[in-house]
Amino acid sequence: MSKHMPPAHPFDDDKLKEECGIYGVIGLTDASNFVALGLHALQHRGQEAGGIVCYHPDHGFNSARRFGYVRDNFTKQSLMETLPGPLAIGHVRYSTAGSKGQTQIRDVQPFFGEFAMGGAAIAHNGNITNAEALRRELIERGSIFQSSSDSECIIHLMARSLQRTIPERMEDALRRVEGAFSVVAMTRTKLIGVRDPLGVRPLVLGQLGDGWVLSSETCALDIIGAKFVREIEPGEMVVISDSGVDSRFPFRPQKSRFCIFEHVYFSRPDSIIGGRSVYETRRQIGVELAKESPVDADLVCPVPDSGTPAAIGFSQQSGIPYAMGIIRNQYMGRTFIEPTEQIRNMGVRLKLNVNRALIQGKRVILVDDSVVRGTTSRKIKEMILDAGAAEVHFRIASPPTAWPCFYGVDTPQREKLLAATMSEDEMREHLAVDSLKFISLDGLYRAVGEASGRNKACPQYCDACFSGDYPVAPSDQIKNGFELKAAE
Repeated sequence: MSKHMPPAHPFDDDKLKEECGIYGVIGLTDASNFVALGLHALQHRGQEAGGIVCYHPDHGFNSARRFGYVRDNFTKQSLMETLPGPLAIGHVRYSTAGSKGQTQIRDVQPFFGEFAMGGAAIAHNGNITNAEALRRELIERGSIFQSSSDSECIIHLMARSLQRTIPERMEDALRRVEGAFSVVAMTRTKLIGVRDPLGVRPLVLGQLGDGWVLSSETCALDIIGAKFVREIEPGEMVVISDSGVDSRFPFRPQKSRFCIFEHVYFSRPDSIIGGRSVYETRRQIGVELAKESPVDADLVCPVPDSGTPAAIGFSQQSGIPYAMGIIRNQYMGRTFIEPTEQIRNMGVRLKLNVNRALIQGKRVILVDDSVVRGTTSRKIKEMILDAGAAEVHFRIASPPTAWPCFYGVDTPQREKLLAATMSEDEMREHLAVDSLKFISLDGLYRAVGEASGRNKACPQYCDACFSGDYPVAPSDQIKNGFELKAAE
């Protein structure tokens, strides 16, 4: 872990992590203040670092990039006063590409570049799957990279474009890019938002008075009181200026393959995706899970906090009482002193406590959102048994994660994914629990509103981490030896 990174959520060392969140504001006085609030609401999408770039007609472009949480940096008046103007974009980061675990300030977005027609800044959520090939080509042609981020390729491609305007150069650049991208960018007078043709990563449009907002999620509109207008469509570019919102579709149309794991874990439960409440979808996942994999038990307990909505749904469907069997310590701060090896080995017990009086003698169903390596699942099971539980049953609100994601999510190498090397029964034995069941892929699709389940011939979502069905071939990874799933 980078020395600059804040500590993980109690069990987040064994969770998939979204790469980042993006945010942009135009037409509001002190736009950077609104961006800071928006990034705070998107902090769950990236806790490693954050940055803001703004523009003021009298002061030009200004920027600030910092390691750590938004609340520890972009709430300081002395800093925010250096970021004036009615136009700004921002980014919160968790690295999946570049110098993993060795983040430098130069890797922190947004990135800025000066072009013949003026300056532009760009912030990217996703992952460019042909970044290595593009980077090699650009360096051979004379480009000098300042960061290790795949996102910087977009700036260099824009610089080499022969198009006349910055939006046109961005279109030109993004046509060379493979993978997943949602982008917010800015010039001196325009705020730009783009989604890749498959719409893998999210981006929404909001309005506040005479101003406009672009955000990774709707929860970051709510925090500033902005009205949700609509989602940016897959393959759409919006260019927002004093004249309003101009929409264009510069890419070849393709069927949407939005990331289904946004519904399961990445997005905040108070966000809206595709007109559906994320919380309600997760609750419905629990309902489907209870239908598919019932078990006789005394309590349904969530693994906090991401397992909570699914645990509620499981309890409602099964009729088994819901209970907070695990309590999270809200005050496990960054500066906690770990003076001895003995204290360090206490690990999760410093962060989570089992409600012993509730658990003792009970048959407990633990509901979690996913199992990745399985390391934290074992720790949780041990804590529950140490508290005197009679039985421990795991119910997982996603299918087995058996394939890495190459579209902007931090995933271990395939051989480190428990489901890539073990069957469900072998995983149960490995975790030493009384039972272990995952929701089926069809069950997950039903929970997100697809009544007939998953269309195998043409899946409605990107579910590559479960199915191995990659909608965009990860060309860099394939060149480095990654083997795609054999055709069935």
